[in-house]
Amino acid sequence: MVLCCVRFGAESDNNYRFIATMLNAIWIFFFLAAFVTALVKLVFFGQPQAFAELMTAMFASSKSAFDIALGLTGVLSLWLGIMQIGERSGVMGFLTKGLTPLFSRLMPEVPRDHPALGAMVMNIAANMLGLDNAATPLGIKAMQALQTLNPKPDTASNPQILFLVINTSSVTLFPVTIFTYRAQLGAANPTDVFIPILLATYLSTLAGLLAVAFVQKINLLDKVVMAYLGGLTLLVGGLLAYFAQLPQAEMLAQSALISNVILYSLVVAFLLTAVYRRINAYEAFVDGAKQGFQTAITIVPYLVAMLVAIGVFRASGALDLLNAGARYLAQFFLLDERFVDGLPTAFIKPFSGSGARAMMIDTMKTLGPDSFAGRLSCIIQGSTETTFYVLAIYFGAVGIKYSRHAISCGIIADFAGVLAAIAVTYLFFG
Repeated sequence: MVLCCVRFGAESDNNYRFIATMLNAIWIFFFLAAFVTALVKLVFFGQPQAFAELMTAMFASSKSAFDIALGLTGVLSLWLGIMQIGERSGVMGFLTKGLTPLFSRLMPEVPRDHPALGAMVMNIAANMLGLDNAATPLGIKAMQALQTLNPKPDTASNPQILFLVINTSSVTLFPVTIFTYRAQLGAANPTDVFIPILLATYLSTLAGLLAVAFVQKINLLDKVVMAYLGGLTLLVGGLLAYFAQLPQAEMLAQSALISNVILYSLVVAFLLTAVYRRINAYEAFVDGAKQGFQTAITIVPYLVAMLVAIGVFRASGALDLLNAGARYLAQFFLLDERFVDGLPTAFIKPFSGSGARAMMIDTMKTLGPDSFAGRLSCIIQGSTETTFYVLAIYFGAVGIKYSRHAISCGIIADFAGVLAAIAVTYLFFG
């Protein structure tokens, strides 16, 4: 998620400073940990090349960050152009109509005709389609609309918390950015993580919803709610059951086939809907592609900053030390340890989207995009959202100081998403 540059008042500034402070601390920690590790190698183990390796990693990582951003331009322009067709052709409106009955029952405090419902559903629909630039302002609009119903303006209301947790659990049907990075880094089939991400993000969202429902005593036995959740659960469970009984090679082949058929069918659906609604699909594509070009340029500083920090952290051996500790715990509990190399993405994700993205890229570059850890880091990236960043953006926009159970429920969703990502990675690629 690209950092939003709009300010929403004093409370929002405080939240932004809090997030910026955490990101700054993580970034500096990488450099200082690398320095201390290299110093120990030099003084106690007589390895004078330790600092040379750090400098080599700095220059190599900065060049790599620019090369990745440059290579992303074409693919990112392609996908954002396609998504712009979907947006203009009314696909988001269709999703909005389909989800409104569910939201009206999950949030009984919100009147059925209140504009907050439409804004919330539009935000969720934009997130589903991977339209980050559209999702953030829609999310802020939804939070502001919910604030008009909030009896305690400085304290998060039940609907606001549920809406936030659904956002932090990252309901994503079309993880365009992940496909783009995988394609740029040479994955044999960039979309082979599509079905695993779909499963992991659903389980993450379900866990977040259940956590909030438990605290807020939401009636999940309502017929409409049961119909939505039951239908989705049956679909996801059916997918899991079907793939689980296949041999490994056949599972990969069919997963890739289904992923590609679904994704290309979405493209065709966008085009046909545009034709039906008399939308100029070509112009919409070009407008979206321009955004892709600008986005690729915008992310260069973030990629350089984070990839250099992670590069020296890895080159110094500090990351290996952390992974070694996690491997020891895995071995102690008699667990397979291949998942350990994908965990750094999970650790950073709740705090920094750019940091987690850079860690995902670093994992794929170091171990390969089609390695177990490379795929796992992508699935983790697609299964959860930056919880603290989203909280700062949305709650800061309306001046909320007391988040109540929003953070705890968001962390539960994050944790469930990581566990689900590990499980489905073993199922599909283990």
